[in-house]
Amino acid sequence: MAAKKPIPSTTQKGSAGVLNRLKTFNSRESFAVLATDEGGKPYTSLISFAFTPDLKEVIFATPKNTRKFRNIAGAKDVALLIDNRSNKKKGFMETEAVTVTGKASVLRRGRAWIEYAGIFLKKHPELEEFINAPTTALIVIDITSCVHVGQFQTVTVMDLNRQEG
Repeated sequence: MAAKKPIPSTTQKGSAGVLNRLKTFNSRESFAVLATDEGGKPYTSLISFAFTPDLKEVIFATPKNTRKFRNIAGAKDVALLIDNRSNKKKGFMETEAVTVTGKASVLRRGRAWIEYAGIFLKKHPELEEFINAPTTALIVIDITSCVHVGQFQTVTVMDLNRQEG
């Protein structure tokens, strides 16, 4: 029987392939926690999400009459926490999370809206009626950075503003 890895007590620099981890999260996880600014105070919401194929943007939908929508209208900077924890008991060393930061914007109906809605609905077809409702806004987050944490305290940072090509 293999010995369990000890849980580290300090943070260490990681070398995770963040883009590959984003692809995995996109294919396996449906929900994320969105953090917005509500008048200088943090506010979080549970959302369904989908990454664009190039992994440079995240798409989600929300009713227009919500705090998260008003918060995004007031301050575009947002953060998303996506993780692989579940109701099943998973060890500390196997749980992973990524924090995605970026600028959120509301898409107007038109060609781009149709394209992004298609990406979102490919992952969440059960939300078609919701996303097409006139009271629903489609939001796109332009990703600026990702911080991946795995093996409890191994941290890998990817700044998309510095990525080439």
